Amino acid sequence: MFYAVIPAGGSGTRLWPLSRAGHPKFLHALTGTPLSLLQATYGRLSDLATPETTFVVTGVAHAAAVARQLPGLPEGNILVEPTPRDSCAAIGLAAAVIARRDPHAVMGAFAADQLVRDVPAFTSVLRAAIRGAEDGLLMTIGITPTHPETGYGYLHVGEPTGSGDVCKVASFEEKPALPLAQAYVDSGEYLWNAGMFVWRVDVFLDELARQQPSLHDGLTRIAEVWDTPDREEILAQIWPDLTKISVDFGVMEGAGVAGLVGTVPGQFGWNDVGDFHTLGELLETDTAGNVVVNLDPSAPTGVIMQDAERVVVVPQSGRLVAVVGVNDLIVVDTPDALLVCPRSRAQDVKKLVDSLKERGSAELL
Repeated sequence: MFYAVIPAGGSGTRLWPLSRAGHPKFLHALTGTPLSLLQATYGRLSDLATPETTFVVTGVAHAAAVARQLPGLPEGNILVEPTPRDSCAAIGLAAAVIARRDPHAVMGAFAADQLVRDVPAFTSVLRAAIRGAEDGLLMTIGITPTHPETGYGYLHVGEPTGSGDVCKVASFEEKPALPLAQAYVDSGEYLWNAGMFVWRVDVFLDELARQQPSLHDGLTRIAEVWDTPDREEILAQIWPDLTKISVDFGVMEGAGVAGLVGTVPGQFGWNDVGDFHTLGELLETDTAGNVVVNLDPSAPTGVIMQDAERVVVVPQSGRLVAVVGVNDLIVVDTPDALLVCPRSRAQDVKKLVDSLKERGSAELL
């Protein structure tokens, strides 16, 4: 039996001011369909996981919205974190809860805010990853790179192992500068790290205990009382002190050094929809390369563009947005904030959000 886990957290700071802490990007329909990113993630996992074997890990502020968007998901399968403690705690909580029900289950973790265009190809790669997990490897799905991307981490692919397309991961590499990214792509030995993981829960929890013993012990204690009246009390006692670390740093990199990590390459139209420039690449353009991100197809767009090329406009304020004589620009208009920046600086939007935090402008976050 396969269990699908969807971590649904974060605030999508590179998509501010559209994505906010109270309504982050995974709750938005950003890919030209009526489905939110969360709903699309849930849907593409349905070939291998049932609603009963699908879990969403999310925060208190988003639990109600997740339930509304996924009415078929059992209420008990929404695991609510009291506060964000990064991905290792979120995914580890799900693994510990699943292990109480099915000690040798295979689970996969798939972020709620990613795009997959070719679902059958994705399903095929996932099946291969499940086979690797059944053999005892901590699997990560790698993406065959199409260009030297500096915004992604990379997997250095090692020797083949077992049957099929499974290879060991020789090392995890951080986001590289452009020359190094180009060298990675040219070598043919590297994959993009998509942050998609598949493993047996017992294998993962053993490795968590080896590398992060206090985190493992805390999550195990929480899972023991998850289905009892003591849940909230134990959560309040233990959760705030759990180690705050990503699953990549907390488990996968160390497991890779120990030769416990495998990967399978995928080509299924994957993208992490990380910023507005990316949206401009993904969505349909006019003849000048302009994109209007209209989240409500039934509503008028309220956008006029003249002598503009490769401009991305997100109209959300209800007023007219007029763009004249500019190129390679992003314009995001919301009721309380207006963003204008070059497409080449799209990733720097996160720095604006950091500045707002420093200023104490919580109402804009």
